[in-house]
Amino acid sequence: MGAKWIKISVLYLVIVMAFGLFMHYTNQLDWKTTHAHIGVVGWLTTGLIGIIYSVYKDAAETGLAKAQFWFYNIGLPFLLVGMMMVYIDVPNWLFELFVSGGSIAVAISVLFFVVNVFKNVKP
Repeated sequence: MGAKWIKISVLYLVIVMAFGLFMHYTNQLDWKTTHAHIGVVGWLTTGLIGIIYSVYKDAAETGLAKAQFWFYNIGLPFLLVGMMMVYIDVPNWLFELFVSGGSIAVAISVLFFVVNVFKNVKP
């Protein structure tokens, strides 16, 4: 499970770099919040979860870890796309659906991770 998280985090690294270049060359610097979320929640947090699950393999194989994986990796793209909708003309309900739905899924995922770490990470 750890390797999957790390591979996904590397995809977010590519996305955050490409998004930063897009912002620079189009002078769309208002998108900095989305850029930061891609970098911190996408690249860094996802990679750190992958490292933790690589070190603590027992925690990585639980049902909580599997549920966390799917909630996080379905919710995060919705959250990030929703954050981009702020700057384009979309109906408010659609923006709220993406941002709220993605945020709730990621928050549930983080809750699963916290419980999993406290239950299954042992010295």
